[in-house]
Amino acid sequence: MSGLIGKKIGMTSIYDASGKQQPCTVIEAGPCVVTQIKTPEKDGYSAIQLAFEEMKENKCTKPMKGHFVKASTTPKRHLAEFTRFEEGEKKTFGEELNCSIFTEGEFLDIVGISKGKGFQGVVRRHGFSGVGDKTHGQCDRLRAPGSAGASSYPSRVFKGMRMAGQMGNHRVKVQNLKILKIILEKNLVLVKGSVPGPKGSILKLERWS
Repeated sequence: MSGLIGKKIGMTSIYDASGKQQPCTVIEAGPCVVTQIKTPEKDGYSAIQLAFEEMKENKCTKPMKGHFVKASTTPKRHLAEFTRFEEGEKKTFGEELNCSIFTEGEFLDIVGISKGKGFQGVVRRHGFSGVGDKTHGQCDRLRAPGSAGASSYPSRVFKGMRMAGQMGNHRVKVQNLKILKIILEKNLVLVKGSVPGPKGSILKLERWS
């Protein structure tokens, strides 16, 4: 199996064998349950669907209840598909997977939703310096974007211009993060560096390829 669904617990640091301090993110990876197995004959492609985190039964819709009953498991809050798996690997409905599928020292790709920062100006969103100093009557130009286009031609603003707007709250994929430590009894994976999203956010962990 190439990956799992997990939850970001927070950041900490550990010391490696040489005594160097390494910043890392703690992720609760699994346990995940196999809830669907897709095949080329039936679905047009191969994939394994995993479910993560318990959910109250009265919060689950009837179609999804039937979906989980078929997999002989309780309702789960998060679902994700994984299309990469090892040659000849076979999974069964209701099979439970945990962080034991990973090994220390290998690399992961991690996908999450970045922190939403709302509507932001060009200084914060794109690193602009502003128009200029507060002098000669310029009292409101410190964080202004400046000119956005010509006048007579082309008489419009080109698409893709760096301007103020929504910042954050995007799907972000961080690649090639090294697993520093695995705590199997608590289903915790410690990866080097930071991952997108706030504490408690849901992540998709997949073995780096």
